[in-house]
Amino acid sequence: MKTSLRGTIIPVVPSGDFSGLEIGFELGFDTSGHGSLTLEVLLSAGVKITRMDHTAEALLGIAAKSPDGAQVRRLLALALILEGHRRETAAALAGMDRQTLRDWVHRYNAEGVSGLCSIRTGGHPAALSDIQMAELKALVIKGPDPAKDRVVRWRCVDLREEVARRFTVAVTDQTIGKWLRKLDLTRLQPRPFHPKKDEAGQSAFKNV
Repeated sequence: MKTSLRGTIIPVVPSGDFSGLEIGFELGFDTSGHGSLTLEVLLSAGVKITRMDHTAEALLGIAAKSPDGAQVRRLLALALILEGHRRETAAALAGMDRQTLRDWVHRYNAEGVSGLCSIRTGGHPAALSDIQMAELKALVIKGPDPAKDRVVRWRCVDLREEVARRFTVAVTDQTIGKWLRKLDLTRLQPRPFHPKKDEAGQSAFKNV
């Protein structure tokens, strides 16, 4: 909405609820020297959390277990929104501005909790504990469940997502490859086989 106000230097904003609105003013002069003040009200609709995997209480529980301080703040902000707090309040309590919170809401809607992790771009790769590394090794050796995991063999990208889901640690595919070499595991996997394969029948067929 734009309203041109002449003959005054103090804009009058209409009464009402303006939460979620951005209000801007623009002062200009025409060729005759008369000034004009333009009041511009822009609707800035808040982005809604459309992903309903977790309640506010569940997000706070995940935050309590996360070693990533930045992810904890993002989880806190989302939990506050789900509890009904205003976005300005949620952003302030989580130590960020509204635009940053808006970006993280988009990321959460698209990727879930793992999308709130901090992606490390330099320095030493985020480390798993010895227990977690042992669990990762057992997971790789066991192989995926085709029905549950929807893959017949582990790729680095699959293991990266599994690590983020299980341990709330976000790393790159390259780091997963380094971990596999550290665990003396090759990235080459045996040829997948059908779970109902009849080995006895195949052996009898070879002897015919």
